[in-house]
Amino acid sequence: PCAVAALVALSFSGAIGLTFLMLGCALEYYGVYWPLFVLIFYFICPIPHFIARRVGDDSDAASSACRELAYFFTTGIVVSAFGFPIILARVEAIKWGACGLVLAGNAVIFLTILGFFLVFGRGDDFSWEQW
Repeated sequence: PCAVAALVALSFSGAIGLTFLMLGCALEYYGVYWPLFVLIFYFICPIPHFIARRVGDDSDAASSACRELAYFFTTGIVVSAFGFPIILARVEAIKWGACGLVLAGNAVIFLTILGFFLVFGRGDDFSWEQW
């Protein structure tokens, strides 16, 4: 029951984040779909974590080089996702209002991804590996 409620809450927050992204693209005043390229960052964000989890040893060390490298790459992906709409707005490919909506969507989506890993990534009997 708790995992189902968490999954419903994460789905709801993901839908809200994607709604912000779509509003930044599809409103008639903005009407440019360049910000949808942020979706690529959403998909590649968890990949370093998956690779580090698969490759890294399961020791109880406080830190491992593989895990730290995964954090570094994930941070780069997240920062790039926030920088991309700012650059698009700066070169006037999109309007600043659309940039704000995309940044709000980014914040919600990345917090949703983080929440997914916090809820389902503990390694207990009910984990994200089942999905």
